[in-house]
Amino acid sequence: MPITNQQVAGHAFLRQMYGDSYFPDHVVDQGKAILLRLCERIEAERPSDLESMYALTQAATEEFNLLDREFVAAGSEIETVAREWICDEFRFVASAYGFTEADAEELTAGRDW
Repeated sequence: MPITNQQVAGHAFLRQMYGDSYFPDHVVDQGKAILLRLCERIEAERPSDLESMYALTQAATEEFNLLDREFVAAGSEIETVAREWICDEFRFVASAYGFTEADAEELTAGRDW
């Protein structure tokens, strides 16, 4: 399903991670795919309140939890700077879909990275 939100469609997800050789592109690609699937789900399900939005971001956070294993296997990890970059992307997505009041910590509350 193509993304219809123009702000999201034109966004370079995880740009900073792609620019840092510590993070293997093939694993960052998987992170980008998680974020794009999140956007597709938001567009398909159209959450009407923050709780519904948090449920969607929680599912994406769980995918990142699993992806951290891929980073480790590739000699990398989701470390402090990467955590901030990924959390920034979750905030961007929430804002792009009108959830500007979303709590930054709540968007990725289930993270273990």
